[in-house]
Amino acid sequence: MESIVSRSTMKYEFLSDSYFKIYRNQYNEMKALTLFAILSILLSILGMYALSSYSIQHKTKEIGIRKANGASSLEIMLQLITEYVVWVAMAFVIASPIAFYAADDWLKSFAYRIDLSWWIFALAGVIAIIIAIITVSWQTYNAARKDPVYALKYE
Repeated sequence: MESIVSRSTMKYEFLSDSYFKIYRNQYNEMKALTLFAILSILLSILGMYALSSYSIQHKTKEIGIRKANGASSLEIMLQLITEYVVWVAMAFVIASPIAFYAADDWLKSFAYRIDLSWWIFALAGVIAIIIAIITVSWQTYNAARKDPVYALKYE
């Protein structure tokens, strides 16, 4: 009986530690991707803010004429915001299939695999549109609130 029993001590570890060792590269990849995702969102917000500022600056005369002809500030804001929402929606329609196939291919490499749902991509699209609306609405509100006389006089 003694020949069967080993003289070494029993080695044990928690299951979560074993999984961490196995998927260490994925954890590091997740941290890097999270950082780059946050940076890309911030850069896109800054870019959209700059683009809307530039666009509205060049449309001040048009906004002044619309206000002089009786358009309300809300109508002007909706028109300017709709322009950007359409662009974000088109980008979402183009990017969603690419993101689906890339994420699906990446998830195939795991032992315990999950299926992607459509609502994840729909939620991402809704969040992107909300961010676009919030980013552009401040600029459009300031432009629509101005007196049309100043817009037509100094342009």
